[in-house]
Amino acid sequence: MHVPDGFIDAPTSAVAGVVAAGALAVSLRGARRELDEKTAPLAGLVAAFIFAVQMLNFPVAAGTSGHLLGGALAAILVGPYTGVLCVSVVLLMQGVLFADGGLTALGVNITDMAIATTVVSYAVFRGLLAVLPRKRRSVTVASFVAALVSVPAAAVVFTLIYAIGGTTDVSLGKVATAMIGVHVLIGIGEAVITALTVGAVVAVRPDLVHGARGLRQRLRLRVNGALVDAPAPAPTAPVAARTSRRTLWVTGLVTSLVLAGFVSFYASANPDGLEKVAHDKGIDKKAEEHASADSPLADYGVKDISDARLSGGLAGVIGVGVTVVAGSAVFWAVRRRRTTDVSPASTGL
Repeated sequence: MHVPDGFIDAPTSAVAGVVAAGALAVSLRGARRELDEKTAPLAGLVAAFIFAVQMLNFPVAAGTSGHLLGGALAAILVGPYTGVLCVSVVLLMQGVLFADGGLTALGVNITDMAIATTVVSYAVFRGLLAVLPRKRRSVTVASFVAALVSVPAAAVVFTLIYAIGGTTDVSLGKVATAMIGVHVLIGIGEAVITALTVGAVVAVRPDLVHGARGLRQRLRLRVNGALVDAPAPAPTAPVAARTSRRTLWVTGLVTSLVLAGFVSFYASANPDGLEKVAHDKGIDKKAEEHASADSPLADYGVKDISDARLSGGLAGVIGVGVTVVAGSAVFWAVRRRRTTDVSPASTGL
């Protein structure tokens, strides 16, 4: 759903840029509360994983494909504020290095793909957890539904932005019907990927999943007619033997590299939902050439490498590497800022 340059007029793109900048500023502050020494490294990995999976377009209808947006996945794994930052880092890397998503439309893409998907999905996720049994399975179920809803919600947001600043004269009803219809189908793929990923992490390290925090209810005992909290049990061997953070991080990075470097070659070559709708409805009549069209990595290939498999795979590996480094740098900086803010010097102790 990467919006290219030319779809939305300059004033609307500028306003979207201001909205995106404000949301990122709020997210940077909120991420300080979400990130700690355990989750800061995971946030950079989540950004790299989203980048990798977004290269895996899957068929959803005749001549149409879809790909992960990632807002729900990021919000549930590392928190909504950090989730906005994760997806924004991915969009920035894609726009600057791979000519995917317009540079003047970066604010539109962040508003649509990072902010809207994260806010909607996390609200749905939390609402479902409030009524579902407090079990790990509930986290997976809530993840599925939240991700499913987030994709057509992003389609609605794009339609609203297009209604305000679209550069072509196309019936808004036709755009809305086509966008929401195809993105409901894409949402199913998003939901499956999100639920499988969240379920896998919850199975090995539930303590690292932001959406699973506080899931366990404390055992309560009746003493002299009153209910009191039972003492926390001592750590057991299975707990001590859980997958280490380093092992989880390495496994996630290797998985991302394999997906981007190898599996992406077999992704669907059909246009994604927005591209298909834009072509069929004429929204793309005023699309502009990307400012980074001459980038050595444009269109997810390495310039001057003729072998398509090698070129695409190498571009994917580079993308994962750059994204995990950029994302980790951002989140470690946010984490260090939090540490500085709560240091003894800052509290007067």
